[in-house]
Amino acid sequence: MYLLGIDVGTSSVKVSIVEASSQRKVCSVQYPDVEAPIITLEPNWAEQNPLDWWDYFKQALLKANRLGLYDPKAISAIGIAYQMHGLVVVDKDQYVLRNAIIWCDSRAVELGNIAFEEIGRSFNLSHHLNSPGNFTASKLAWVKANEPEIYEKIDKIMLPGDFIAMKLSGQVTTSISALSEGIFWDFKDNVLSRTIMDYYGFDDHLIPEILPVFSTHGQIKAAVAEELGLSNTVTINYKAGDQPNNALSLNVLQPGEVAATAGTSGVIYGVSDKLIADRESRVNTFAHVNYQEDDIRTGVLLCINGTGIMNSWGRRLLGRDLSYEQINAMAGASPIGSKGLQVIPFGNGAERMLNNQTVGASISAIDLNRHETSDILRAIQEGIAYAFRYGLDIMRENNLYPNMIRAGYANLFLSAVFRESFVGATDVPVEIFNHDGSIGAALGAGIGSGYYADSTEAFRSLKPVYTVEPQFVAQYEEHYQQWKELLNKQINSK
Repeated sequence: MYLLGIDVGTSSVKVSIVEASSQRKVCSVQYPDVEAPIITLEPNWAEQNPLDWWDYFKQALLKANRLGLYDPKAISAIGIAYQMHGLVVVDKDQYVLRNAIIWCDSRAVELGNIAFEEIGRSFNLSHHLNSPGNFTASKLAWVKANEPEIYEKIDKIMLPGDFIAMKLSGQVTTSISALSEGIFWDFKDNVLSRTIMDYYGFDDHLIPEILPVFSTHGQIKAAVAEELGLSNTVTINYKAGDQPNNALSLNVLQPGEVAATAGTSGVIYGVSDKLIADRESRVNTFAHVNYQEDDIRTGVLLCINGTGIMNSWGRRLLGRDLSYEQINAMAGASPIGSKGLQVIPFGNGAERMLNNQTVGASISAIDLNRHETSDILRAIQEGIAYAFRYGLDIMRENNLYPNMIRAGYANLFLSAVFRESFVGATDVPVEIFNHDGSIGAALGAGIGSGYYADSTEAFRSLKPVYTVEPQFVAQYEEHYQQWKELLNKQINSK
């Protein structure tokens, strides 16, 4: 028996096949091999075509099937992780009405800010735990205000993972965790937020059926099963946003446990048993995958838009023909502090931790006689690490003090320079695990299908590969303070 995990990312879709009994990864495949495009029709807009995600998934799974390492018909359950906060809209025939407005799109910032004030800061923070900000509800409000002809045709709204589940099964579902990430959930009253629905003028029929995260979200359609070589009895048993799912994949489920990712965006995600709300909504609180009304588990999420995408930008400009492994080795040739270079990485839309400001990215203090490619590449990774430190200090203001952070051995955490910079700047050790989101989604499907009795059984074989301890903390602290001063100047110049 096998479990299929799907991770719908911004740059690609990854699938992993896990042998259920041993929890062994059989294989992982992603598609496309190059980074998927983001459609930018206007400054600070970001869209993708949901049908591309569906094609990427099929191509990845068919490629995995061709490896001959497993019998596709022995796959019994599917779990889906996905890029958070996106908006997919379909009509009554499940036809996609427009491109998805994805997580890093900033067009709805002002609508969310106005709603924060008009509904009331105190009410929003006590009921929604967040400002409506730039989240899914505000994105839908933008469509309603600016594309009324499309809005009138909408039968259901969904997040990216819901769309893949719909294409697999024909069924459209959601969960409390998913609704909370869109700012549709009222935590105080434990219902779909009447305040948000009424304020924006949304009809309840737009919201899919609400089911637990770990439950049956549909059975595969016969035609899809035949196309993909799967059994027509396969069920979808788990769906979650990429950050709650990443936490699950690292067995971060209990209060005080913390996970981090550094892909296209960067995240620190801490679990709490309280309804935490930052006074300025710089960090955000959502229902975790194991949230229950009588057993609260929330995920306090620090999101930084400009992380891996900044590293990718540096590679495109300075080492297009080089692999990331080669880029990371080049960065390692430069000393701590990158010979005085400083990089502000916030060039991917409005940053929540900076009060939804679009600050932009910059490279400062260039010495044309001294600095080389390796210095710029290191400065980029150090600047990303300093952005994490800046956000972690905000989480500490909200009484979250991690003494250990868990991360998967993927993306920027593959870089020795970034790992050293991250732990040096934050002064928090990191445990590295050989797990990723698609494996977590597969194991989530095992929990949701009942194959595993609980998360303890699902993650019984999870062990860290190694631990990175903080070094050179004083040096990183000095450079971080210089970076923070530069950031404040850049913010104040806007």
